[in-house]
Parts: sequence; C-alpha cells; structure tokens
Amino acid sequence: MMKAELTIKQAQLDVDQWIKTVGVRYFNELTNLGILMEEVGELSSLMVRKYGEQSFKESDKGKELGDEIADVLWVLICLANQTGVDLTEALQKNFEKKNNRDANRHQENEKLK
Repeated sequence: MMKAELTIKQAQLDVDQWIKTVGVRYFNELTNLGILMEEVGELSSLMVRKYGEQSFKESDKGKELGDEIADVLWVLICLANQTGVDLTEALQKNFEKKNNRDANRHQENEKLK
C-alpha cells in the first residue's frame, strides 16, 4: 500500500499533533530558534564532510543527509506553527516574489554561464 503524499499543510498539522501529545508543548520561540541553529550546524557539519574537504569523525558515522535536513524542516515547521505562519501560503507568495523579482536575473548572470 502506497503512502499518500505529505503536503506542507498536513506536515504542519502532524507536527502540531505530535508536539501537543508526545512532545507535551512547544518550546518557546527563542528556544526553537536556538534549536534551529543547532540543527543547521549539524547539517552543515555533515555537508562539509560529505561534499567539502573535511574528513569524517567517528561521531559522524551513521548520520544521514535526509535525516539532518528533516530535523531542520521539523524545527522550521514548529516555528511556523507557533507564530501562526501558514507555510503553504508563505511558500506560494515567496515563489511569486521570486518569479517577479528574478524573472531574468539569473539568465542574465554571466557567472552562471
């Protein structure tokens, strides 16, 4: 049986449900901002070892890129939920902004050719 696609809206609902049951409650916004920075740091550490020039450490073994990215996304969803941001709407508006602002910008960028 195939799982249904997880929409951004459903992810926000699922995270909220998990936080309010298993997680008890949301950490406050500044705590979650700090946790987001920690998670981005963990993602960065893995990326510089996998794609950059740093070598892996023993503590890096078993870490997966998808899991680290998902950790970042989880905390972003928490921050959106607790600040009343509808991520579906925000992302749609962000696409519109980028399409209007950057319609020709990247095609005309000599550095990308």
